[in-house]
Amino acid sequence: MSRKLNIAAFVDDSTINTDDPEFMNPPEKADTEYHVIEALREFGYNVSVTPVSSELHKSIEILSQLQPDLVFNLTEEYNGDRMNDKNLAALLELLGMPYTGSGPGALMLCRDKRLCKELLSHHKIKVPGFVSIPVGKKVKVPKNISWPLVVKPALEDSSEGISNASVVYDEQSLQERADFIHQKWTQPVIAEEYVEGREFYVAVLGNKRLDVLPIRECKFGNKNDKGPLMATYKVKWDVKFREKWDISFGFAELEDSIFEQIKRVCKKVFHILELRDYGRIDLRLTPDNKIIILEVNPNPDLAYGEEVAEAAEKAGIAYRELIDKLVKSALRRNS
Repeated sequence: MSRKLNIAAFVDDSTINTDDPEFMNPPEKADTEYHVIEALREFGYNVSVTPVSSELHKSIEILSQLQPDLVFNLTEEYNGDRMNDKNLAALLELLGMPYTGSGPGALMLCRDKRLCKELLSHHKIKVPGFVSIPVGKKVKVPKNISWPLVVKPALEDSSEGISNASVVYDEQSLQERADFIHQKWTQPVIAEEYVEGREFYVAVLGNKRLDVLPIRECKFGNKNDKGPLMATYKVKWDVKFREKWDISFGFAELEDSIFEQIKRVCKKVFHILELRDYGRIDLRLTPDNKIIILEVNPNPDLAYGEEVAEAAEKAGIAYRELIDKLVKSALRRNS
């Protein structure tokens, strides 16, 4: 009989419950870490939890002592800074430990919305036209950029900093919103063309060979001048807000030819940005069926019931099997 694999769950220190540091018991509100760790244990793996905190040397010592067969990387930040996610992946590289998910290069490219769009555009992938506004700089919008614009922090994710006020129609409003983001987030702004159309979320699994899962859609029901035009922070995280504006998440109904086009584009995006094992690509399909890439998410949320897990289940992949697929994908990649 082959021995059980030893897997270290690498998690943010902030997710640890001091009364249950090994995630043995269901928390009041189940989260990604518990879901993944429970699934790994149900599959028969030996799982140890390794938190990453400001005392990084302790995490290194724990991993060095464990010498796991695989690190399941669930980290999203270091010292409260999400831009450090790439550095934690780089740490695992330096330690020579195989781990799940994308490497530091992909995490860096996808974190910076400007770099991501520049690179995709270079490879003939359609993205919104955009302008970058560094901290302390005034707005200068080229004539080839079309209004309205969506103003975002350039380095955040999970729709952080995006609200109805993010859509602007003139330079004065753009400057005001850019100043607000500069002050609150202390980082550059990306102001990109608003793209009219249906909004899709495409989960992709694999490495050399890729599988595109059934496509999820954010459906905006109540369309009027005051309703949200896109997936703002409240749209993503506030159930009552979605109910108010008749917004729902479900599976997209698409013609086969359009689905195949989306699959081809998303696979190309996945490879260009060097994502690994799993990822999620957010896009809009315009009324004339153009595919415009909005965001690319390496290591997206794996919580039960979230976008990737829901899409996998629709494809006939149970949650526990999804987590095991990621384990095996990472092990094959590192063999």
